[in-house]
Amino acid sequence: MVQMAVLGFGTVGSGVVELIDRNQEVITKTVPDGIHVKYILDLRDFPDSPYNDRVTHDYQDILDDGEVSVICETMGGKEPAFTFTKKALARGISVCTSNKELVAAHGPELLQIAKANNCSYLFEASVGGGIPLLRPINACLTQEDITAVFGILNGTTNYILTRMEKAGISFEHALKEAQEKGYAERNPEADVEGHDPCRKIAILSSLISGRTIRYEDIPCEGISHITTDDFGYARAMNMAIKLLGVSRKLEDGSYSVRTAPFLVRSDHPLHSVQDVFNGVFVHGNMVDDLMFYGRGAGKFPTASAVVSDVMECARNIGRNIPILWADEVMQIADPMKESYRYFIRISKEEEAKAHEVFKGSPVIHAPGAPEDELAFVTLSMTEKELQDAVSSFKTVKQCIRLLQD
Repeated sequence: MVQMAVLGFGTVGSGVVELIDRNQEVITKTVPDGIHVKYILDLRDFPDSPYNDRVTHDYQDILDDGEVSVICETMGGKEPAFTFTKKALARGISVCTSNKELVAAHGPELLQIAKANNCSYLFEASVGGGIPLLRPINACLTQEDITAVFGILNGTTNYILTRMEKAGISFEHALKEAQEKGYAERNPEADVEGHDPCRKIAILSSLISGRTIRYEDIPCEGISHITTDDFGYARAMNMAIKLLGVSRKLEDGSYSVRTAPFLVRSDHPLHSVQDVFNGVFVHGNMVDDLMFYGRGAGKFPTASAVVSDVMECARNIGRNIPILWADEVMQIADPMKESYRYFIRISKEEEAKAHEVFKGSPVIHAPGAPEDELAFVTLSMTEKELQDAVSSFKTVKQCIRLLQD
């Protein structure tokens, strides 16, 4: 039987242990010897858990046990996860993780260590929760020139935006609901300010480019500034507001990458992705559009993705599963040169100037919209042209990009 350890017995880690026990019969169809969780590393004790006898507080217990061939890291954060992962890989122990923060920051380094020691570093669960996404890109689409990947990459913010749209409630109210349901953390900044989906689009961009695109270099906006009035205008335009990660390969071979709210047309499949679900588009030059849809978070969906990696490692003990991601840092294209159409709300008193500056831009009327403002959609313009234009206005209440084909 393949022996493994789980680092962190929180939501995902406990889901991994339970899934392996409950689905052992299914697992043995692919891994005939079966998989057994021998250790659970955590600072806490779990006296009421049926797995309490497997808990250890000393990572060295795991490293010194020659039977352990796979480690599942579900601790989150950079440290001590980074140090623990490096030590395991250096000993030839494969590591599977759901830790998108660690993968985005140190992915290529850890992949190199794994390769040098004939083991693997896999991270399917770091993007898209339970959606099989990274393995298809790394295994099924290697013949494709992938020119775009974009979509909804955060279930928490998608839930909040769905509630604002459907129930007409404020951002603050929707966030509180998400926290009460366990979708949002007590400190929701990583989700609502866009940092979580930004790390995920950085990982995806790195995988499709084969080089490192740092999440720190990616323009990142969240949803805390979205209001119920914005949804009124969105309905009037037959659109929905979604927080998207967008990565596109340009003609010169560079990549345009961004995380931000976008207005999405009703005829686009992402328009109907609601609640905690994720939807991700991948465009290949031959296969055209592929869409991956499913639960982007949650105990068992995420645990399912982790265990799929564990099983892949169990089938390849002593061998490295290659992932094309070099440590060469690639600078993304200048975001100020990106072109979009923009939805803008300004004070009504500056209407004359708006018609002069944004000539030809259609005005949007929405039932119940504030009477003291003007809303319109610009013609296509670069980010720099937009910033130069809006800088002359006293008050810009809102500015949201429209998703382009």
